[in-house]
Amino acid sequence: MFTILIAEDDLNTRRLTADVLEENGYNVLCARNGAEALELLDEKHADLMIADIMMPGVDGYELTRQLRSAGNEIPIIMVTAKEAPADKKKGFIEGTDDYMVKPVDEEELLLRIAALLRRAKINNEHKIVVGSTTFDYDTLTVTEPSGQSELPLKEFMLIYKLMSYPGKIFTRRQLIDEIWDLTSESDERTVDVHVNRLRERFRENRDFEIVTVRGLGYKGVKK
Repeated sequence: MFTILIAEDDLNTRRLTADVLEENGYNVLCARNGAEALELLDEKHADLMIADIMMPGVDGYELTRQLRSAGNEIPIIMVTAKEAPADKKKGFIEGTDDYMVKPVDEEELLLRIAALLRRAKINNEHKIVVGSTTFDYDTLTVTEPSGQSELPLKEFMLIYKLMSYPGKIFTRRQLIDEIWDLTSESDERTVDVHVNRLRERFRENRDFEIVTVRGLGYKGVKK
């Protein structure tokens, strides 16, 4: 059973979120602010954290920054009433994995939690297996029945991202921000170029393909 830490200063929100998570089979730890969350993480294990941004003392940004600076890679979902692009960008720069704006839809929150926990499992194992194809993050290789290929870093990160969430649509902007980072000067055409290279490289592969979603972006699909 997974354990989720809620860092939220509002008592009602904290209780409601805890009830929803417990009803869906999660263990829950609660902290009233960022400082309490750090203390809890020193004493207990959590698989994921939901952190409000606007908390007294150590806020969500600082909480995330301290965890990442210490090498803690716990998946984090930031929750806030702020929805300006600059606020969201700051959250991702500090190291959050996802970002939701209040009022939070309970079903969407549960889906995002499940996706992040799945990705954390993949990241811990550092491998994705799709049919007879294996993507190995540690060696940047893709192994097929026909042999093994070592990919350039960005190509591997792109295909690894898409196949970590088969069927999920990623916009070109999302992929640029996550793979080329938020300060990159690369434009969205860069994604198209890398996708074309991957398609050519794996044109004979029977396990997966990269599908263009017109007007939106790309998704990895299991065949």
